[in-house]
Amino acid sequence: MEENIIKDKSFKFALKIIELYKYLHVEKEYVVSKQILKSGTSIGANVNESISAQSRKDFISKMSIANKEARETKYWLLLLNESQLVKYDYSSYLNDIEEIIKILTSIVKTTQNN
Repeated sequence: MEENIIKDKSFKFALKIIELYKYLHVEKEYVVSKQILKSGTSIGANVNESISAQSRKDFISKMSIANKEARETKYWLLLLNESQLVKYDYSSYLNDIEEIIKILTSIVKTTQNN
């Protein structure tokens, strides 16, 4: 079976987001944690859907949605980091999401140009 880097990275990131969500809940942060859980796990779900896309257009659409969800997740992470609503080191999450955004952007642009 062929390795799928973005599928693997987005799945591992979703697992990390679930752990962050649990931590934020323990710290009694309920609003932003719910938002980040939704967007952070949606990335991998859309990447996974793109694998069985019915057409190139469908593939681009799913990957574009994954990219939008990744950018939304980055927003929530930056908000948590800058506000220090819950004091925590979010740097590994921010590094991961930046890498995921770069990969997704590259996939969408390459697919559109081919």
